[in-house]
Amino acid sequence: MQRLDWSALRIAARNAAAMAYAPYSGLHVGAAGLSSSGTVFTGCNVENVSYGLTLCAECGLVSALRQAGEDSLVAVAAVDGDGNCLTPCGRCRQLLLEHGGPSMLIDALPVPVALSELLPGAFDAASLPSRSEDQA
Repeated sequence: MQRLDWSALRIAARNAAAMAYAPYSGLHVGAAGLSSSGTVFTGCNVENVSYGLTLCAECGLVSALRQAGEDSLVAVAAVDGDGNCLTPCGRCRQLLLEHGGPSMLIDALPVPVALSELLPGAFDAASLPSRSEDQA
């Protein structure tokens, strides 16, 4: 895989933020992720008047990744509408863990960090009890 171009990911995230629907908070967020195949996927936040139903930019990013038939991210950058770096919320950290694993890099100032540093002791598939079809 090619060298990570954080600048390009931040630009893609900022372009995605421009498409956000944020009439309530005014906080436009964009996320861009680099897949293991080298493809960049993006997403933007989509607010809802009930707030709890708001979709974070990272949700859109993962949806785009899956829709394209891919399942693995290696790096993610999230920014506000001015291009300032944002770290994903807790819910999105968990979502990104599922689709990038603990070693996925997250853009954070001053330097990118592994997701495992932002989500220590994460709940993952290994945390679930093993199940087989013949269990009642």
